[in-house]
Amino acid sequence: MPAKRTTPPVDLAMLLNQAAYAVGNRLTAALGELGISVRVYCALAKAAEGERTQRELAELAWMDKTTMVVTLDEMERRGLAERRLSPTDRRVRVVAITPEGRRLLAKADRLVQGVYDEVLGTVSAKERDAFVATLDRLVAGPLASPFHLEKPAVRRRRTAA
Repeated sequence: MPAKRTTPPVDLAMLLNQAAYAVGNRLTAALGELGISVRVYCALAKAAEGERTQRELAELAWMDKTTMVVTLDEMERRGLAERRLSPTDRRVRVVAITPEGRRLLAKADRLVQGVYDEVLGTVSAKERDAFVATLDRLVAGPLASPFHLEKPAVRRRRTAA
Protein backbone atom coordinates (compact mmCIF):
# COMPACT_ATOMS: atom_id res chain seq x y z
CA MET A 1 0.00 0.00 0.00
CA PRO A 2 1.51 3.38 -1.00
CA ALA A 3 2.32 5.85 1.74
CA LYS A 4 -0.28 8.51 2.30
CA ARG A 5 0.78 11.94 1.09
CA THR A 6 0.51 14.45 3.90
CA THR A 7 1.38 17.72 2.15
CA PRO A 8 0.94 18.64 -1.49
CA PRO A 9 4.07 19.50 -3.46
CA VAL A 10 4.76 23.15 -4.15
CA ASP A 11 3.21 24.10 -7.49
CA LEU A 12 6.21 26.00 -8.83
CA ALA A 13 4.74 26.40 -12.31
CA MET A 14 1.58 28.00 -10.94
CA LEU A 15 3.54 30.34 -8.64
CA LEU A 16 5.88 31.50 -11.39
CA ASN A 17 3.03 31.86 -13.87
CA GLN A 18 0.88 33.88 -11.44
CA ALA A 19 3.83 36.12 -10.51
CA ALA A 20 4.69 36.76 -14.17
CA TYR A 21 1.04 37.42 -15.03
CA ALA A 22 0.52 39.86 -12.15
CA VAL A 23 3.77 41.77 -12.70
CA GLY A 24 3.16 41.83 -16.45
CA ASN A 25 -0.30 43.34 -15.97
CA ARG A 26 1.04 45.98 -13.59
CA LEU A 27 3.82 46.88 -16.04
CA THR A 28 1.34 47.03 -18.93
CA ALA A 29 -0.86 49.46 -16.98
CA ALA A 30 2.07 51.63 -15.85
CA LEU A 31 3.72 51.82 -19.27
CA GLY A 32 0.33 52.40 -20.88
CA GLU A 33 0.43 55.84 -19.24
CA LEU A 34 3.33 56.61 -21.61
CA GLY A 35 1.65 54.94 -24.56
CA ILE A 36 4.16 52.11 -24.86
CA SER A 37 4.01 48.36 -24.42
CA VAL A 38 6.23 46.18 -22.26
CA ARG A 39 7.81 44.91 -25.50
CA VAL A 40 8.73 48.42 -26.63
CA TYR A 41 10.12 49.20 -23.17
CA CYS A 42 12.22 46.04 -23.18
CA ALA A 43 13.59 46.71 -26.67
CA LEU A 44 14.37 50.35 -25.77
CA ALA A 45 16.13 49.30 -22.56
CA LYS A 46 18.27 46.70 -24.34
CA ALA A 47 19.05 49.05 -27.25
CA ALA A 48 20.14 51.75 -24.77
CA GLU A 49 22.95 49.48 -23.59
CA GLY A 50 24.67 49.87 -26.98
CA GLU A 51 23.97 49.55 -30.68
CA ARG A 52 23.08 45.97 -31.52
CA THR A 53 21.75 44.13 -34.53
CA GLN A 54 18.07 43.18 -34.64
CA ARG A 55 19.05 39.57 -34.01
CA GLU A 56 21.17 40.44 -30.95
CA LEU A 57 18.43 42.68 -29.62
CA ALA A 58 15.81 39.95 -30.12
CA GLU A 59 17.95 37.46 -28.18
CA LEU A 60 18.56 39.89 -25.31
CA ALA A 61 14.88 40.81 -25.12
CA TRP A 62 13.71 37.18 -25.49
CA MET A 63 11.63 38.00 -28.57
CA ASP A 64 11.27 36.01 -31.76
CA LYS A 65 12.36 37.67 -35.02
CA THR A 66 8.85 38.54 -36.18
CA THR A 67 7.91 40.16 -32.88
CA MET A 68 11.17 42.13 -32.87
CA VAL A 69 10.58 43.44 -36.40
CA VAL A 70 7.04 44.57 -35.53
CA THR A 71 8.33 46.19 -32.31
CA LEU A 72 11.17 48.00 -34.11
CA ASP A 73 8.79 49.17 -36.83
CA GLU A 74 6.61 50.74 -34.12
CA MET A 75 9.64 52.30 -32.41
CA GLU A 76 10.85 53.82 -35.69
CA ARG A 77 7.38 55.08 -36.61
CA ARG A 78 7.19 56.87 -33.24
CA GLY A 79 10.72 58.32 -33.54
CA LEU A 80 12.09 56.30 -30.60
CA ALA A 81 14.73 54.33 -32.49
CA GLU A 82 16.26 53.92 -35.90
CA ARG A 83 18.02 51.20 -37.84
CA ARG A 84 21.45 52.30 -39.09
CA LEU A 85 24.21 50.66 -41.07
CA SER A 86 26.71 49.10 -38.67
CA PRO A 87 29.95 51.05 -38.46
CA THR A 88 31.87 47.74 -38.31
CA ASP A 89 29.92 45.65 -40.84
CA ARG A 90 28.12 47.41 -43.69
CA ARG A 91 26.08 44.25 -44.41
CA VAL A 92 24.04 44.57 -41.21
CA ARG A 93 21.98 47.22 -39.49
CA VAL A 94 22.13 48.14 -35.84
CA VAL A 95 19.35 49.59 -33.72
CA ALA A 96 20.03 52.95 -32.10
CA ILE A 97 17.61 54.79 -29.86
CA THR A 98 16.95 58.45 -30.56
CA PRO A 99 17.06 61.31 -28.05
CA GLU A 100 13.25 61.06 -27.86
CA GLY A 101 13.61 57.33 -27.16
CA ARG A 102 16.08 58.08 -24.34
CA ARG A 103 13.71 60.64 -22.78
CA LEU A 104 10.82 58.18 -22.92
CA LEU A 105 13.02 55.38 -21.54
CA ALA A 106 14.00 57.52 -18.53
CA LYS A 107 10.31 58.09 -17.71
CA ALA A 108 9.51 54.42 -18.28
CA ASP A 109 12.41 53.31 -16.04
CA ARG A 110 10.92 55.32 -13.17
CA LEU A 111 7.49 53.76 -13.70
CA VAL A 112 8.92 50.23 -13.93
CA GLN A 113 10.98 50.74 -10.77
CA GLY A 114 7.83 51.95 -9.03
CA VAL A 115 6.04 48.73 -10.00
CA TYR A 116 8.95 46.64 -8.77
CA ASP A 117 9.10 48.57 -5.50
CA GLU A 118 5.35 48.09 -5.01
CA VAL A 119 5.50 44.36 -5.79
CA LEU A 120 8.51 43.72 -3.57
CA GLY A 121 7.57 46.29 -0.93
CA THR A 122 6.66 43.73 1.72
CA VAL A 123 9.89 41.77 1.22
CA SER A 124 13.00 42.68 3.21
CA ALA A 125 16.03 43.94 1.28
CA LYS A 126 17.93 40.74 2.11
CA GLU A 127 15.06 38.53 0.89
CA ARG A 128 14.65 40.69 -2.23
CA ASP A 129 18.34 40.38 -3.09
CA ALA A 130 18.25 36.59 -2.58
CA PHE A 131 15.03 36.24 -4.61
CA VAL A 132 16.33 38.28 -7.54
CA ALA A 133 19.72 36.52 -7.45
CA THR A 134 18.01 33.12 -7.48
CA LEU A 135 15.73 34.04 -10.40
CA ASP A 136 18.72 35.45 -12.28
CA ARG A 137 20.68 32.23 -11.72
CA LEU A 138 17.73 30.09 -12.90
CA VAL A 139 17.14 32.18 -16.02
CA ALA A 140 20.86 32.15 -16.84
CA GLY A 141 21.09 28.41 -16.19
CA PRO A 142 18.41 25.73 -16.47
CA LEU A 143 15.77 28.15 -17.77
CA ALA A 144 18.09 29.93 -20.25
CA SER A 145 16.34 28.57 -23.30
CA PRO A 146 12.88 27.26 -24.03
CA PHE A 147 12.37 23.58 -23.46
CA HIS A 148 11.04 21.63 -26.41
CA LEU A 149 9.83 18.08 -26.19
CA GLU A 150 11.63 15.78 -28.60
CA LYS A 151 8.42 13.81 -29.04
CA PRO A 152 4.98 15.26 -28.41
CA ALA A 153 3.09 13.75 -25.51
CA VAL A 154 1.14 10.69 -26.54
CA ARG A 155 -2.43 10.59 -25.36
CA ARG A 156 -4.06 7.28 -24.79
CA ARG A 157 -7.24 6.62 -26.66
CA ARG A 158 -10.32 6.19 -24.62
CA THR A 159 -11.92 2.83 -24.93
CA ALA A 160 -15.60 2.25 -24.74
CA ALA A 161 -16.62 0.73 -21.43
